[in-house]
Parts: sequence; structure tokens; C-alpha cells
Amino acid sequence: MEKENKRYEYRHIARIIVEAATPIAVGSGASDVVTDSPVVKDINGLPYIPGTSLAGVIRHALDLGRREDETNFFGYHDKDGGRGSRIIFTDAVMIGKDGLAVDGICQIDPSDDFYGWYQELPVRNHVRINEHGVNDRNGKFDNEVVYMGTRFVFEIELLSDQENDSWFDKTLATLYRDTMRIGGGTRCGYGKMKVVSCLRADLNLTEASDLAAYIKKPSCLSEKWTTFAEWQPSAADVRDDGWITYTLRLQPQDFFLFGSGFGDDDADNTPAVERVVEWGNGKPCFSQQRTLVPASSVKGALAHRTAYNYNKQNRLFIGNENACAGDDNPAVAAVFGSADGDGQSRGSRGNIIMSDVIGKEKCDKLFFHVKNDYFSGGTIDGALFQEKSVFGRDTIYGEEILVRKDVLEDTGVREALEQSLKDICSGLLPLGGCVGRGNGFFTGELLKDGGKI
Repeated sequence: MEKENKRYEYRHIARIIVEAATPIAVGSGASDVVTDSPVVKDINGLPYIPGTSLAGVIRHALDLGRREDETNFFGYHDKDGGRGSRIIFTDAVMIGKDGLAVDGICQIDPSDDFYGWYQELPVRNHVRINEHGVNDRNGKFDNEVVYMGTRFVFEIELLSDQENDSWFDKTLATLYRDTMRIGGGTRCGYGKMKVVSCLRADLNLTEASDLAAYIKKPSCLSEKWTTFAEWQPSAADVRDDGWITYTLRLQPQDFFLFGSGFGDDDADNTPAVERVVEWGNGKPCFSQQRTLVPASSVKGALAHRTAYNYNKQNRLFIGNENACAGDDNPAVAAVFGSADGDGQSRGSRGNIIMSDVIGKEKCDKLFFHVKNDYFSGGTIDGALFQEKSVFGRDTIYGEEILVRKDVLEDTGVREALEQSLKDICSGLLPLGGCVGRGNGFFTGELLKDGGKI
């Protein structure tokens, strides 16, 4: 590739504030005594999003296609040399209790009623599910997440030779798409972000006033710069026609339980709950504990049911060697992805995106149980246990599910998935734990791209 020394006279700069619409998990790549995968934290002990993570996600979302476009925008390196990226990302630092970015070394009080919650972030427990729809042995793991509602601020700067650079418009617009996810576990409920504010400045450095403004621009993200102006993308740039949106509006019939993996002073098994950050007048505060419906739990049940419906519609019943579950099932592999094979095949990423749902403040009830002897039917000494289930009959839980259109061109795959979603809405597919004791039955409606099906 030809080397070049090009002069870029224009600077397009944006300062963006994003809010975690679901919990996020940008991993540090290490483990500690608390969790298998802690989130990355800055010098102040607060979570942040590295600029490299932002660059990678946006680079993938832009889908530049041609190698020439990609190297022109993000630079390249080869044996003959290379060229630096024309686009620059800062780290996304957290916005603190005063509504300003916590940028640089700051005095953070770990006992503060706001910052104190970030000293011990929520930990999610997971178990690997096998093809029978139950937990796999030795498949337990956990990870740390950042609270839903946490806000971050970062800047993007583009060096350009054009006064109106369409690539910068497209770059900013990707942040507004429903499919935009940041961090790990983006197919299991994490990483959805929403843009709270986007300030933009377009400068011509050959103009004295613009050059002076650029020189005076503060490097600290907590400081204001009067050259910025509000910016919004066009509807055409935000729209992503490659996905179908399914929406579940579910109402519990009685009790349900998505377990936390922990007990408390009253019960051996407690529901999953988390706090969220709420914003009012530009200042944050933490809510009380709220009921959590993990997308990973719903996804596991949905995948297992999709395999069942695919086998059923193809009349592949028990005893038929072509009947299969897990990622050996064509519908499951197409929608939910597959793991690495035995060295003969590579795994594939799922084509479905789901989000965690955090509802109202929890309303739970304590149940007492005793284990019975299978032969005599009598109780077993010392086998008393308790669980807390959530009562949510008066609450509607909305779950948005995005699936790639090209995957659903296969009629059999589409019908198996949609029938499984309908099964949830009709109460035929219970969700969560302890469904054998009456928990987890929902009723509701299913929408496809906003219309009922």
C-alpha cells in the first residue's frame, strides 16, 4: 500500500454521554478472590470503558467492508510501514455524584452513600446448560457487572480533509442503534447503552478562530468547552434493517424465582435482585433492590424450547437418530450459536440479542419446603429448606429480542423460534427456577417489529 503524508485541515470532535440501559461487563482480563471476571477499574477504583473497547465495537458496527476504507479510517500496519488511525477515542470515564466526569486522580470517599456502592459491584452467578436443558457438571462461573443507569462520558475526534465528513456522522449514529452493545456478555443480556447527550464541534484549522478554539480545548472531560453544540443523527443513519425485533410483554400468573445463588438469614434460596442508578436534575442516586430477570436464564429456556419445536415440526421424535438438542440442533445453532467442535469445526456466534430486565422493587414471599423420601413418601429428617419467590402479578415485564433477518429466512428456524416465544406468552414454557413447584408461569403478548403475531 502506498505511503502518504497527508495534511488534515479539519477536526470533527464529539463528546458523548452514554447510560447503561442494562448492566455492563467490560472485563479486566484477570480474576480475583471475589469473582472469575471482575470489571476493569480506573485509578480511583471506579469502573470505566477503555478507548480500545469503544474503538473495536464501533469499528465492527461500521462494517466498512472494503479493506481500503477500513485502513483509510482506522489506519494499518504491515511490513512496509503503516499509517495511524484518523479517529481517536478517549476512555469513557464514569460520571460522579456531582454530575461531572471523574477524570484523573480524584479524592473518592469509599464510604460515601454513592461511591460506596461501587466498591463492591454486583456479581452474577451462571451455570453452563447442556443439551437436556439442565445445568452441566463443573460448569459454574460468575462475573462482575456495573450497575444499570451508570453514566460514562468520552470523546471521539476525527482528522479529516473534508468540512462535512459523512464517516463521522455514521460513526456517531452507530451509538444510537438498538443493536449497539459494549463489553462482554452482549448476547446474554449485558452491554446495552443509550445516548444521553452528544455534543459536536466541526473545526477548520485554517481559520484563526477555529484554530484558537481547538488549542484552548480542555483535555479533562469534566471541563466544559463552549464550542460544542448539540447533535442528533438522522433516522436513516440510525435504522438497522438487518434485524427483526420481537417484544415480549409478560405478566406473572403468581410467583416466579430467578435465583441469586445465595441465601440470607431467612431462606436458603433468594431471588436475584440489583440496584439501579436513577437520575434526577443531572444528579444520580441508587434505588432500592429491584427484581432482576436475567436474559441468560430466559435465553437458555428459549433455546431448549426452540430445539423441541424444531424437532416436533419435522416429526423427529424420541428414538429418531436425527432428533437432537443443544447446538447440534439446526435451529439452535442458527439462532443461538454453537460451541467449538472436536477440532473439526469452529464455533459460531449467536444471532440473537437479549437484554436483562430489572423491574420494580421486589415483593417476595417466604416458602417452607421439606424433602420427601421417594419410596415411603415420608419426610426426611433435617431436609427442611426455605426459598423466597417474587410475587409480581401486577407487573408487566417487557423483554426485547433482536434476531438477524437472514437467519430467519429459513422457514423452519423462524417457526420454531416464534412458536417458542408464543409458548412463553401462553404459559406453556415457564421461566426461572422451581417451575416444578408452580413458579415461573407467565402470560402475555408477542409483538414482531411492533405488530402482533
